[in-house]
Amino acid sequence: MKKRLLTAVLLLTLTCGYAQNKKVAVVTFYIVKQLDVTDFGSAAQVASIKLSDNPDFDLKPTLHKFHDEFFNSYSKNFPFDLIPEDQVINNESYKTYVPVGTATEGPLKGEDIKYNIPVEGYKVVLPLMGHENERNLLAIFNQCDGVMKVYIEFKLVKIGFGGMGVAKVQALTNVALFNKNGDKVFSIHEDAASKSMSPMVEGVPVMTPEKILPMCESAMDALMKALDKDLAKMVRKANAKL
Repeated sequence: MKKRLLTAVLLLTLTCGYAQNKKVAVVTFYIVKQLDVTDFGSAAQVASIKLSDNPDFDLKPTLHKFHDEFFNSYSKNFPFDLIPEDQVINNESYKTYVPVGTATEGPLKGEDIKYNIPVEGYKVVLPLMGHENERNLLAIFNQCDGVMKVYIEFKLVKIGFGGMGVAKVQALTNVALFNKNGDKVFSIHEDAASKSMSPMVEGVPVMTPEKILPMCESAMDALMKALDKDLAKMVRKANAKL
């Protein structure tokens, strides 16, 4: 009798503890294919667009690697639960939702996913002022205590001076959490640079898929190691603000 009573108490404790866990829906997960080359001028901008349009510059494997690590490992550092992805991407209201900032007609139609590549099933929710998208998505996932946005960007950074230097790729991750009021709970920005470098010709980095893609992969490997080390302390107080 005592054994059964103890088991019942233990189950009740576990159930209550689990019920107290807050829940968050990840509502966007994508990678920005066009490199930020603001350090290098207009000629580099043209080269960056050309690189982005090249099908050999394929960042999807890098995106999927980060995605899997995020859900299988990094998410364990959060003091709340992420709802299963299929509950997000298979939600009918989510599937029909058109994020604010998405061009639905004219010459810019489709631009949101031309250079912003989402994990299959996810919407590209751009980081716009006002947080209207976040409030709309909170209404769709009203069973959750918050929504989270995750995206990755790359930037070419100059090492050296004038046209004599070299360039490295810097990977940047952005993880933002919003509570039920639409207020930002936290916004994590972590970055890391590639080990390899690209030479510059007349002040413009060499931007071919063969040169830049391994640099992006190297930068992401470094970034993921940094997140392994830093993420837990970054989100320690997040649950209290949800």
